[in-house]
Amino acid sequence: MNETTNDPIRCDRALNALEEIIDPEIGLNIVDLGLIYELDFDDANSILKVVMTLTTPHCPMGESITGSVKTVLKNHFPEMEIFLELTFFPPWNLEKISDEGREFINQ
Repeated sequence: MNETTNDPIRCDRALNALEEIIDPEIGLNIVDLGLIYELDFDDANSILKVVMTLTTPHCPMGESITGSVKTVLKNHFPEMEIFLELTFFPPWNLEKISDEGREFINQ
């Protein structure tokens, strides 16, 4: 993740949940791919803000992946409204893949 969260414990829970979501074209989960840029818990407004990217702006699985992010997080944090911001800055690149992800895809 590029940004820190205001709640590291719930951030870890969210990231663990998001590891369930696999990019079908690459076969690696979206956390290890480095697609999640920020998680922010706004308790005053009951909002969980997610800033994320896709491997390309025209990713054919983009809608499916972002929909899965919202669904998984809503299941794990039912008290929160999920607000997802999709960004392409900074653009995703292979350097964003975690060490575990690199081992998985043999980079």
